Amino acid sequence: MVPTTSLLLLLGLALLAPGLSADQCVLTGRWINDQGSDMTIEAVNSNGEFTGTYHTPVMTTTKDIKASPLVGIQHSKTQPTFGFTVSWNFTDTTAVFTGQCFVDTEGKEVLKTMWLLRSHVNSIADDWNATRTGTDNFTRLP
Repeated sequence: MVPTTSLLLLLGLALLAPGLSADQCVLTGRWINDQGSDMTIEAVNSNGEFTGTYHTPVMTTTKDIKASPLVGIQHSKTQPTFGFTVSWNFTDTTAVFTGQCFVDTEGKEVLKTMWLLRSHVNSIADDWNATRTGTDNFTRLP
């Protein structure tokens, strides 16, 4: 009985240790949003900076849609806020995302984001329709 009790105590302490709490949300990994866009965030460094790739099926272009680089930064909290920019490598468009990483009531990580997408236009007269906004929810891919 004592070894089992000790093991359970150690497991309980490990789960309560700083950085390992049940509500810890981690950006690193692979995510998918409501529209089927697939994003991979590489390791976050000690300054909160990260890089990754973003692939979206949601673009109006005749070119082949390719995974595009992203670069961002996060605050180091249990459920961090973050922001990143995607420089689409198949069109003259840039997107910026801002959001927060949450752990929901079922223990699943969710990224709640808002974005601005800026498309290239040929003149200032066309500027009125060059920026779009929206929201996305990302869930972790296995």
